Amino acid sequence: MSLGRFLTTVVGLLDEAGVPYMLTGSLAAAYYASPRATQDVDVVIEVDDPSLERLVEGMLLEGYYVDVGAAREALRSRGQFNAIDPESGWKVDLIVRKNRPFSEVEFRRRRSVELFGVEVSLTSLEDLAIAKLEWSKLDDSELQRRDVLLLLERAGDRLDRAYVEEWVAELGLDGEWAGVQARL
Repeated sequence: MSLGRFLTTVVGLLDEAGVPYMLTGSLAAAYYASPRATQDVDVVIEVDDPSLERLVEGMLLEGYYVDVGAAREALRSRGQFNAIDPESGWKVDLIVRKNRPFSEVEFRRRRSVELFGVEVSLTSLEDLAIAKLEWSKLDDSELQRRDVLLLLERAGDRLDRAYVEEWVAELGLDGEWAGVQARL
């Protein structure tokens, strides 16, 4: 199964369940900057109990492996769970939107784009850079920092630096931001 077909199925399941979403992570980075090999799709979702149950049921009917208990715990803790297509090995990481100002603004700023022939909801360039800085800080991840560097290099004047720097300060990401800036 191609990534485009997997993405079509996942987006269809999200839509059928009435779950607002946005793609993020390496797939979003590939859209804005440079593709890199990945076997998973990162999706931020906004769910409640009924929509989560509809989504999980749809994924199970599609033949995906989903741990129902992990999905319910992700909703409770605002964490994440995943669904795996056992035939292709493709995985979708479903991240329940955090209940904090940045995550709320980030989700409102998502936009509709075509990716691999599929109309999807995608995080903004600026919010992706901020999220990757945050992941970099959590995991001390050079891969995340490299993604941010590529995003900044490719974005040029399209990047709203004032917006990014406002959230960098708010989220305490000054060190990560300065480290990436020094490499430009």
